[in-house]
Amino acid sequence: MPNLVPVKSPNWWKKLMPKRRWSYPEDKKCIYLTFDDGPIPEVTPWVLDCLKEHQARATFFCIGNNIVKYPDIFERIIQEGHAIGNHTQNHLNAWKVKNNLYLANVDYAQQTFYEHKAFTKLFRPPYGKLKRKQEEVLLAKGFEIIMWSVLSKDYNSKLSPEECLHNVLQNTKAGDIIVMHDSLKAQSNLEYSLPKILNYYIGKGFTFNRID
Repeated sequence: MPNLVPVKSPNWWKKLMPKRRWSYPEDKKCIYLTFDDGPIPEVTPWVLDCLKEHQARATFFCIGNNIVKYPDIFERIIQEGHAIGNHTQNHLNAWKVKNNLYLANVDYAQQTFYEHKAFTKLFRPPYGKLKRKQEEVLLAKGFEIIMWSVLSKDYNSKLSPEECLHNVLQNTKAGDIIVMHDSLKAQSNLEYSLPKILNYYIGKGFTFNRID
């Protein structure tokens, strides 16, 4: 994701793309943590340990090729009660490939899920990028396209861990969907901020739920 992407998703995005999920109602003190780009052995098991320690549930948008490489970690995500979502097979940028190639890559990832005895209709486009035609086809296939309301920017090496934490704590309210990454690029910021995010909001009576 480019650095120019705002931390808080602006309302005009939501109006421009109303068929995508940006957040949930604010009537419950619930927050939805999501993790993109895994699973990988260097980061995902640590995230799972942290979530377990805080009795929190999350949603992992997995790259199909990483599932193939690390099936045991993928299985652990499911066994520990977290939700899973399709993040394409090879982390493609939808704006840079032809529609048929992009949609085939989503289908390829979906087949990878099936081969590992898993099923999902949740989809998040890498970089948050998706052409209108691609969106129409995915919705017609029954996918729910999950975006976000708060972007931690943990992937940005120019941000300090403290800045990453500030992005979340200053912008998150009930019903929000937060994006984080179980990736090597995000590891330093993630390991600093995730426990503090969990402690802060649990201390205020919030729960962390998976997206279903």
